[in-house]
Amino acid sequence: MKRIAILGGAAITVFLVAYGAITFYDYNMKIGRMWETPAVRPHEVPILAMDKNTVPVGGGEAAVRLVPVQRLVSPLSGADPAAVNQAGQVLYRTYCIHCHGKYHDGNATVGQSFAPLPGDLRSARVQRMPEGQIFSEISFGVAGKRQPPLATTIEATDRWRIVAYVKSLGIR
Repeated sequence: MKRIAILGGAAITVFLVAYGAITFYDYNMKIGRMWETPAVRPHEVPILAMDKNTVPVGGGEAAVRLVPVQRLVSPLSGADPAAVNQAGQVLYRTYCIHCHGKYHDGNATVGQSFAPLPGDLRSARVQRMPEGQIFSEISFGVAGKRQPPLATTIEATDRWRIVAYVKSLGIR
């Protein structure tokens, strides 16, 4: 019985010393603790004031959302297709490859954890979609699937470049 009491007391002492050391570290050291990072307290610094003419009064994502997908037209249609596709490939590797994969089939590291899997971008279904529909799905997501809305993440022109790249892949 005495041994159990001694072991219990030793365990409690070790716990209290460790807790005291961690607490001391949290309150007295300036580095290494996540709760001290700006990401945890993003609104403690006042948000910068925008210039008077910064916010658009026409157009924007809300206007694009209201346009039927068949009427959405790429502003890059007159640009050099090779340059657009090369830029689209770079953007695909930045934003899309994690889910859709190196081979555009939806079997990437992140995409494998989704149910259902991300779509195969070289499938006949995707390749036959109008460009405006692909743009809309990238921009505003797909209901009931895992495609996140990326309108606030990727600039509109860059989304069109991704669309051009996806369309250039052709049917598998």
